[in-house]
Amino acid sequence: MKSPILLVILSGLSFLIVNFLVKIMGMGPKQWLIPGLQQFPAHELVLARSIISFAISAYIIYKKGLPFFGNNKTWLIVRGCSGMIALTIFFHTIYHLPLAIASTVQYLAPIFTLFFAILILGERIRLIQWLFVLMAFTGVLLLGFEQQFASLNASVSLYWIGLGILSAAFSGLAYVAIVKLKASDQPISIVLYFPMIAIPFMGIWCLYDFVLPKGIEWFILLAIGIFTQLAQVALTKALHLGNATMVTPFQYLSAIYAGLVGYFIFHEQLSFVAYFGIGLILIGVVANSLVKKR
Repeated sequence: MKSPILLVILSGLSFLIVNFLVKIMGMGPKQWLIPGLQQFPAHELVLARSIISFAISAYIIYKKGLPFFGNNKTWLIVRGCSGMIALTIFFHTIYHLPLAIASTVQYLAPIFTLFFAILILGERIRLIQWLFVLMAFTGVLLLGFEQQFASLNASVSLYWIGLGILSAAFSGLAYVAIVKLKASDQPISIVLYFPMIAIPFMGIWCLYDFVLPKGIEWFILLAIGIFTQLAQVALTKALHLGNATMVTPFQYLSAIYAGLVGYFIFHEQLSFVAYFGIGLILIGVVANSLVKKR
């Protein structure tokens, strides 16, 4: 598959499957899809995903004869660390927020990519892009407003929305790192650094609250690892093959899918204010990408 647009759509669908599986693992016995499912800590899911991703990536690198630790090690480490932090926080937000809201707040990542591109890459942006940035963050404020009045514990909901924004910021830094690595390293080498850094950190964290999987839970953890690997490789290849501003808008199709999954499977009913906020975020992010492309 050589089309960057098809690759980014594949990435978005793969991430949707991962988010769905993470949601049911976080709900544990509260979900009705898989009777008897245990509730897993989010960082244990990150560890399982990292072990599988490391095994797959290391094997491919070995077969291709690529340098195991890559070339531009500084930015590979930045990519690995920022990606690890972003995903760990994001998995936690999936546990505590409706799937549509958690996914949409994460899609602020390109806005933060813009900020980091200005600071690190010295890029300049047009004045109208700031308008779209303001639109996206207005959408976040509306989500916070809606959650404050919809939740029995408003401070908790606002806390997790804030952490979702932080996750998006680290994702934005990870995207900038991928751009910096475009000329020096292969996509699979870039992907390797995430699990290589995450395994020791998540492994130590899991010593305190590890849940031993049983039965079908092993297959769910395996699926999370495989589909996350597929999503990461597809997105990295898409960013390598095409202009980031051209391909990333198609990633937000999965926000629609997340909303449908949340509504029909998890019975997450959002208010008009929440949907309006989600719409502002998506319009702001996509419009910013399209303006930057010109």
